[in-house]
Amino acid sequence: MPDEAFREVAPAYGSGSLADLMPSVCAVLGVPGAVDVLGLAETLDGVDRVGVLLVDGLGAYQLPTAAPFAPVLTDLAAGSRTLTAGFPSTTPVSLVTVGTGVPPGVHGVLGFTVRRPDGRVLNHIAWGDDPDPYLWQPMPTTLETAAAAGVPVTVVSRGLYRGTGLSVAANRGGRYHVADDGPAVADGMLAALRAGPGLVYGYHPDLDKAGHEDGVCSPLWQDAARGVDLLLDRIVHGLPAGAALLVIADHGQLNVPIEGRYDVAALSGDGVIGVAGEPRARYLYVADGALDDVLANCRAVLGADAHVVSRDEAIAEGWYGPMAPAHAGRIGDVVIICRNRAVVVAPAWEPERAGQLVAYHGSVTAAEMTVPLLIAR
Repeated sequence: MPDEAFREVAPAYGSGSLADLMPSVCAVLGVPGAVDVLGLAETLDGVDRVGVLLVDGLGAYQLPTAAPFAPVLTDLAAGSRTLTAGFPSTTPVSLVTVGTGVPPGVHGVLGFTVRRPDGRVLNHIAWGDDPDPYLWQPMPTTLETAAAAGVPVTVVSRGLYRGTGLSVAANRGGRYHVADDGPAVADGMLAALRAGPGLVYGYHPDLDKAGHEDGVCSPLWQDAARGVDLLLDRIVHGLPAGAALLVIADHGQLNVPIEGRYDVAALSGDGVIGVAGEPRARYLYVADGALDDVLANCRAVLGADAHVVSRDEAIAEGWYGPMAPAHAGRIGDVVIICRNRAVVVAPAWEPERAGQLVAYHGSVTAAEMTVPLLIAR
């Protein structure tokens, strides 16, 4: 990747972020009160049905890497625009940000894992019904709002995710159509779009999984990119009259070498009583009176490889957008925002596999934060 891929990118809440996408789509579809922040009305003039496909892990900086394996994707990317993810740039945060149309500080899903009030750690990917997703994420989704306005809404995703806490938090309000692979996602989205005017949301996870396990541009990742292209080819060439397809992602990814991995035990000292987040956006929860020492120790060890701040500083810097007071305690007392090709692993606090991946995301580099917005009519 070019050097500019490692520059810091702030979330463009209110002007060009994932939080602004679905409200803009809803405005095009005539949902009362929805605002077209992204200015999609001209591009989507005459459209009465919209499919939004989220390809997990397809950051804007992955598009050139995918080009040799994905000609349809490359054609769509010509002249496209970009959005920013929210922070952390990770799947559960982004999915709920897209689904609710509000920044993370408002909806409350603030990391891959976070600490609950009782001290237990909640993994948002492995979330069932505890805590209740309607209470943990209290904002109405854009799908609920659209459905209440009379717009037919369909969610096309894997059966594995149906009824999970994350799915309820992000996508409640739509009819759920089970699609367990790429071709099924394409067929499910097309069937809903052909049925009549409405809003269709689809999700495809394979590219992200391949990056984590084998690395961006590995043979497994290349195969996953080809799979994305087949999915897009099927939808783009099957769109009915009056339909548009919008393709987005939740984050990008970057490969991290072994020498870029720090163990949280070596930098946090004795004051840490809890660890959450993920390797590129690490949360530390500290004992009373230990905050200053932990901050100083993390800064000394990590140096230029991380921006280390307190919870209050991270909120004040605007990473989460407006923060609901009830949600602030979910964030670590210390927030480690990794730079360069560095991660902070925590084998004593989370599954060892989390520190053995090849590609990561979650931080604020352009490679992780910048996602495409591709449109097909």
